[in-house]
Amino acid sequence: MKPFPIVKLNPWHYLFLSFIFLTLTGALLLELPFVRIHDQLSFIDALFTSTSAVCVTGLIVVKTTDFTLAGQIILMVLMQLGAIGIMTITTVLIMVIRGSIDLEHRLSFSRLQDNFNLKSSQKVINFIVKITFLAEFIGAILIGFGFYLKGFPVKKAIYHGIFQSVSGFCNAGFSTFDESLTGTHWLVKYTVMALIILGGLGYFVIFEIFQNKKISKYSLHSKVVLITSFILVFAGALFIFTVEGNESITDSLFQSVTARTAGFNSIDISLMHKVSLFFLTMLMFIGASPGSTGGGVKTTTFFIVNYSIIRVLRGETSIQVFGRHLSHKVLLRAMALVVVYSLIIIIASILLMLIYPFKFFDILFEVISAVGTVGLSLGLTAKFGVYGKVILIICMFLGRVGPATLAMITLRKQREIKIKYPEERIVLG
Repeated sequence: MKPFPIVKLNPWHYLFLSFIFLTLTGALLLELPFVRIHDQLSFIDALFTSTSAVCVTGLIVVKTTDFTLAGQIILMVLMQLGAIGIMTITTVLIMVIRGSIDLEHRLSFSRLQDNFNLKSSQKVINFIVKITFLAEFIGAILIGFGFYLKGFPVKKAIYHGIFQSVSGFCNAGFSTFDESLTGTHWLVKYTVMALIILGGLGYFVIFEIFQNKKISKYSLHSKVVLITSFILVFAGALFIFTVEGNESITDSLFQSVTARTAGFNSIDISLMHKVSLFFLTMLMFIGASPGSTGGGVKTTTFFIVNYSIIRVLRGETSIQVFGRHLSHKVLLRAMALVVVYSLIIIIASILLMLIYPFKFFDILFEVISAVGTVGLSLGLTAKFGVYGKVILIICMFLGRVGPATLAMITLRKQREIKIKYPEERIVLG
């Protein structure tokens, strides 16, 4: 009799399975009778809400205000675990118990975080946890004070500050208010913006900023992330401010920041011009940066694809950025990510249009928001039935885990093709 084959799991298997486990656990918890003020949640609504929290999306089929204090705390915990990652939390617990992490855990972490080497893994894990809770602590104080200035009692101001701070840094978009952050104090808006940007930069970039004071010493990755993020935020704000005409600079800036995977809103986006909404879909598609709490194809992918296109149109065959050469492997991976994300959006949109009689753009907006783990909505998500919710659940999950992770799950070993065939050209354009 042959022995039962043992399947060897790689770090990406653990990452995938940890998100599945956390999502299902969250769904079961949200089904408990004391979690909601009124009726008990159906399983599909509990699963949708749990997925939205774990995948730090913010799309809702049930208002957050309909949850009890216990239910909202469960949502906060799911957002926090989903943003930092269960593997990071588990590694931290091992460090607390043992005082250090073994080689296997360091290797797993360094594989998941391409920017960090094996030697610095333990130091980086400590940094991730510290910077997360420090940012959320400071954010909670400032946001709470902003609510207090708006006339909220101290206890309520503190609680709302904590919830919005966690949701902001995690780029989750959940709010304890039905109208999100519309009409809140400017201190609340700017603090949430700062948290969203910080959480969306990626831990490697934040780590490098703290390590090096001079920008010239930053890695190519950090330079690309910072420059691209800066351009997208201010270009988006300028575009919204110009097209809308009647929005303040603060709200224009806020919507530009939050569209890149955060999901809060300080204005009623359903009243925005269609051109502004279309621009928001582009920002949602791009998303945050690698290794961050946000989703999307990522700022680095957006930069590489567009920068490469410009160079190719100029007749250049080698891509140089800030005195560094980009390999064709990086360019191919960037192109593949854009294509895969686009295919997910196209397939999901087609399926929803076949099932529901809603407008094309409204469906497209919701799908991109789900895949980009953004959470902005034109009010369509709550109108979907079971099939529509299942499709969006898959979109949120794929958007958070990422096609690259799914590819690494099936990858056993990188193969280098040593045989090179004769080159032949294909006519393009």
